[in-house]
Amino acid sequence: MVTFWILCFGLLASNLISAQRSGQRPFSLCTTTDAKSGMCIHLEECKPMVDILRRQPLTNSDRRYLQQNQCGSISREIFVCCPQQTFPSDPSKGKRLLPLPGDCGFSSTDKIIAGKKTVIDEYPWMALLGYTIPGRQKTFSCGGTLINNRYILTAAHCVNGPNIPSTWFLSSVRLGEWNKTSVRDCELGDCNDSPLDLSIEDFVVHENYFPYSIDQHNDIALLRLAQEVSYTRWIAPLCLPVTPDVRNRDFDGVSLDVSGWGRTENAPESDVKLRARVNGVSLDYCQLIYRNASRRVENSQICALGENGADTCTGDSGGPLMGRENPTRGVPYYFQVGITSYGPTQCGRGIVPGVYTRVSEYMDWILRNIRP
Repeated sequence: MVTFWILCFGLLASNLISAQRSGQRPFSLCTTTDAKSGMCIHLEECKPMVDILRRQPLTNSDRRYLQQNQCGSISREIFVCCPQQTFPSDPSKGKRLLPLPGDCGFSSTDKIIAGKKTVIDEYPWMALLGYTIPGRQKTFSCGGTLINNRYILTAAHCVNGPNIPSTWFLSSVRLGEWNKTSVRDCELGDCNDSPLDLSIEDFVVHENYFPYSIDQHNDIALLRLAQEVSYTRWIAPLCLPVTPDVRNRDFDGVSLDVSGWGRTENAPESDVKLRARVNGVSLDYCQLIYRNASRRVENSQICALGENGADTCTGDSGGPLMGRENPTRGVPYYFQVGITSYGPTQCGRGIVPGVYTRVSEYMDWILRNIRP
């Protein structure tokens, strides 16, 4: 039966090669022929399409639907416009899937120095997004945050952005990394486990994200890992702003942390995970600065300026802007304030803040779109 289905899949795939829909490319947003919002992904990763393929015999209508919804091919791998799955409409159902303070957001140190490297087990929720490039080695070009044992929170522009080449496709997530150049990392005799490279099973881009909009509103996406992650000293989730006091907090003038492998003053990117401290700035100030660039900054975004010329740059796209909570009882913990969206084209410009997607504004969206 399995062999028969594989043969059927191969025969259909050969027919699909010539049926690509114009104006669409792999891992972009799309619309199916029956007017459903979707994402252009591998055929074998699209359950609704695979379910159709498994019907025997295939009707002419089934074949036509599959062919008309092809949206690309890379090295004879077929991509189809896959309708986005329907998730629970009640956000309270998703709350059970997120770790709460005490089980998330713990990092080994709070000594943040502008643009300096982290210690080996610092910010264990940091993720690197891996892109497969035909004929070349995989490359890492964006960051993200582990928020539970199955999901990565990142920026929509890292999945479907104008700066992602059409031949690249987001294929994996790396967790537990510190130094990208070594198989296993050691610092002063302290060695971590080898990093994990995990396939992406599914993803959801915010339905109101428009890749070519200069404003980059709703720049948020969720990546579902193909398998559950076991937490270790090197791999652990970051807390999200689930409590009302954190969700409604004003971060103007508040010290916040950023981390990643992004561009520094002296190199295109860093091999070792870096950290820096930034200060939240008012929405009014941010709007004033970006008005000169004809960009609209909204309440769903938050802005921050680096201390001593430090800020997040290109390589940190999709990575977290973090706040630190010091409860009167319990252990201090980090929580995610923002997702790195965009900033000044020249790193370290003292008056131009970085712009981040404000996570608290999207908690209901996150809770609706995660599943066990």
